[in-house]
Amino acid sequence: MATTSSTELIQRYLQDAIASEKSFESQLRSMAEEGDNPRVQEFFVSHADETKGQYNRLISRLQVLGGSPSTAKSIMAHIFGVVPKAGQIGRHAEDKNTQNLIIAYAIEQGEVATYEALKVAAEAVGDIPTANLAEEIQREEQMAAQRIWNLLPANSRLSVERQTRGERERSRPGDVSGVAGSPG
Repeated sequence: MATTSSTELIQRYLQDAIASEKSFESQLRSMAEEGDNPRVQEFFVSHADETKGQYNRLISRLQVLGGSPSTAKSIMAHIFGVVPKAGQIGRHAEDKNTQNLIIAYAIEQGEVATYEALKVAAEAVGDIPTANLAEEIQREEQMAAQRIWNLLPANSRLSVERQTRGERERSRPGDVSGVAGSPG
């Protein structure tokens, strides 16, 4: 079995994080163009900018260690990054922001785990600057996930209201004629 130097190991972890951040930045910018909730769209733009800053900090650290971003990993991250969007096919336009928030939340939680692994690996090999960077970005990801979580309830309610508005306008209070199993 081939051995890997501690520097090569940390370089690979950093390349993974860089590829992930670059793909997520692109996804966030795309999400910002979808849906119709300005508050959610504004969040996606703001977080895309923050993600770009994280990406740049990771590249700087990788370069200090003598490495460079992996084109292959970036391509793979981009390809696999669009997979969650496939689940939105056939969804109502009113659901776009809610679905994008769900996807973004899941990605953020994955990034929190990624930075935990990077931090632990860096600590294990004595690379304190990388461990500190990982911990710093991890905190930013946790805060972003919390902001997404806070946006979800109101956006979900708005989505439901928009999609059921016609139904509510057609029915009268207490009218169950359209409910399955009710007399008709």
